[in-house]
Amino acid sequence: MLNSKNTYEWFIKAFHPKSGLDLNFYKQNQMQRRIFSFMTSHKYETFPDFMKALNEDSVLYDSFFKHLTINVSQFFRDTNQWVTLREIILPKLLQGKTNLKLWSAGCSSGQEPYSLAITLLEYFPQTHFSVLATDIDVNVLAQAKAGIYKQNDFASTPPELLQKYFTLTDGGYQIKDSVKRQVSFQRQNLLTDRFASDFDFLACRNVVIYFTEEAKEMLYQKFSQSLKRGGILFTGSTEHLFGMNNLGLKPMSSFFYQKQE
Repeated sequence: MLNSKNTYEWFIKAFHPKSGLDLNFYKQNQMQRRIFSFMTSHKYETFPDFMKALNEDSVLYDSFFKHLTINVSQFFRDTNQWVTLREIILPKLLQGKTNLKLWSAGCSSGQEPYSLAITLLEYFPQTHFSVLATDIDVNVLAQAKAGIYKQNDFASTPPELLQKYFTLTDGGYQIKDSVKRQVSFQRQNLLTDRFASDFDFLACRNVVIYFTEEAKEMLYQKFSQSLKRGGILFTGSTEHLFGMNNLGLKPMSSFFYQKQE
């Protein structure tokens, strides 16, 4: 006989206080598949048994949390978009200013915010800037702060940038302090926490693809409010802001949106 607690609804309610992650904001079919695949691979048949194990085994919990939040990234991912950023977006953004405040939301293990910092250091050396990098997963934030990466993190990275901004070590490639000092990392739940404001540039890429439409619209509204007038939102290659005319954002180029003056 099935346990009356053995439902997806019961699990997301039980998981929320422990994780701070409200799975009601995520598309149910996709999230259920991810949870079931993890449970099956770890030989758990019921939600209560699985929840009990998550409470008792921190390694299992960390592995499951990482599985849910889909931390996949690499430096300069989607090369063409980074070229557009360097050649079109940043020059426009820097007209009449020499200071930039940037935010990488859902930064995973740091590849995106460090890519932003490297781009500015390399191509706009006169610019003063800071990058805020946030994620809900404390484990990937620890990796980001350590700043050590493997060869496969650099599939899209120009070799000269790898050589200039990283040091080869026994553990992989260590990002140099000249880049590290430009980026500050913080834990943040994008769906529930308050946001800072007055950002010139905000990157949130490949983060919202599993969110419900209501959660996406709420998040983009908060992003728009966090940008300065004229500020830029950079989205992922599958994330278009169709039908969100109330955000006060206008397309500048594919995946780049500007807050209207």
